[in-house]
Amino acid sequence: PAEYVQMLERGLETAAEKAASGYDLVIFDEVNVALFFGLLSRKQLEAVLDRLAAAEVVCTGRNAPDWLLDRADLVTEMHEVKHYYNQGICARQGIEN
Repeated sequence: PAEYVQMLERGLETAAEKAASGYDLVIFDEVNVALFFGLLSRKQLEAVLDRLAAAEVVCTGRNAPDWLLDRADLVTEMHEVKHYYNQGICARQGIEN
């Protein structure tokens, strides 16, 4: 929905403004998923990354685009070893859902 796109754009801009004020570490949690679904554009994220060149920036989520992988200094791929879903525990509001 358009409201999600607007919310993400505002959130990205707010995070970039705050981070540019002197944070050493910035985490854009699940931003790769937002890129994958077209909720944020490459141009938008690259502009923010350029502004935060002095900070350590972590972009999480699946399906990271090739351009972001190429730009990154470190890429880590995680895989499940054990998950509580297999024990019948459902997703928790605000954590996985």
